[in-house]
Amino acid sequence: MISPKFFDHTILTQDAQKADIQRICNEAVQYGFASVCVNSYYTARVKEALKDSGVKVCTVVGFPLGMCMTSVKAFEAAEAVKAGADEIDMVMNDGALKDGDNESVINDIRAVREACDQAAEKMQRKTPVVLKVIIETCLLDDAQKALACQLACEGGADFVKTSTGFSKGGAQADDVILMKAMVGDHAKVKASGGIRDAKTAQEMIEAGADRLGTSATVAIIKESEQS
Repeated sequence: MISPKFFDHTILTQDAQKADIQRICNEAVQYGFASVCVNSYYTARVKEALKDSGVKVCTVVGFPLGMCMTSVKAFEAAEAVKAGADEIDMVMNDGALKDGDNESVINDIRAVREACDQAAEKMQRKTPVVLKVIIETCLLDDAQKALACQLACEGGADFVKTSTGFSKGGAQADDVILMKAMVGDHAKVKASGGIRDAKTAQEMIEAGADRLGTSATVAIIKESEQS
């Protein structure tokens, strides 16, 4: 059986409603998932629904394109932390990466890192905010993926993440292997996008994923229990 602690139970659809959010929070508490991952609009609602459960609140930032201004990403991240986010999944600026503007990529990530830390400090939070950086592997070649991982670590990422799930491709085991090799002990790896069954989930874990993001979490857990 796959441990529920691998999973960020995710709902990022544009038309997600309050009832949908409550349902996935209830499921996350029932199964003991690592976090519930939502758009920032629902951060405070999720925080309240998960109160005292041990399940973390994960909020996406600059999602799904990563192409907003750095100041906007930093503000969104800080507001999410103030609203109760324990983890932030931000999207890297892949255009800047492809342009070879490494400094902008690092500064973008570092600004979000600092915004998270400053917001947490003001709130006197005991645990640091976890920062995951989505590099959207389906848009990059292997050299760019490797560089993206390097820059994410330089910017202060705790995780590198394969995909938003909203582009033309999702997680691939080969990408997880590459990313794991690049970050080493400096960061962890989250696989997300297209993980809909226990076989795929297990492949990602075996490739080196420390966390999995999916909306099919309950179905995967039930399938893994039967195998």
